[in-house]
Amino acid sequence: MQPEDLQLLVTRKMPYGKYKGRLIADLPGHYLNWFAREGFPQGEIGRLLQLMQEIDHNGLSALLDPLRSKPALRHR
Repeated sequence: MQPEDLQLLVTRKMPYGKYKGRLIADLPGHYLNWFAREGFPQGEIGRLLQLMQEIDHNGLSALLDPLRSKPALRHR
């Protein structure tokens, strides 16, 4: 896991499928579990789906709440 992956979960949208356009952090557990059973896609989207499945499976989704409203960090 990369440190920025948690922020990506609340900003990156699912690019395809039944839940296309929904934030990865908002995907239903049964959908994430389907990927866990059938296999995660390759690349960044697969890594993020796998991370979200682990977070959801362990009941830790609320840990993402502070990131949802966090403004982007600006460099000065």
